Amino acid sequence: MDRKRLRILVAKPGLDGHDRGAKIISLALRDAGMEVIYSGLHQSIEQIVSTAVQESVDIIGLSIMTGAHLSISQNLVNKLSDEGIEDMRIVVGGVIPKNDIQKLKAMGVAEVFPNGTKFDQIIDGLNALV
Repeated sequence: MDRKRLRILVAKPGLDGHDRGAKIISLALRDAGMEVIYSGLHQSIEQIVSTAVQESVDIIGLSIMTGAHLSISQNLVNKLSDEGIEDMRIVVGGVIPKNDIQKLKAMGVAEVFPNGTKFDQIIDGLNALV
């Protein structure tokens, strides 16, 4: 059975200037056969949604190192809902405390990958979403 290639947008929202991890995971996902669009630094929620729509991605992956993961994720969930976009999944990676994982999932984030998650786990987790 031929499977569609997974398309993922890796986005760095807000003022977060730490993009090394996002670039490394982008390469790992590409090497796993996914189509990866990397948005670059300092993206607004509106820019992320616009890019995701233009690129017809399956998944929006937020890389957040600032500790603002709850508010940024909620804003993205709200923006997608406001735009009537319900077929894109959201995943979040970065500095995510264990106590916040269930909060993120309750607001509509499909999967959370805290620092230290192995590439194979991330790849398997993303593939399981579609």
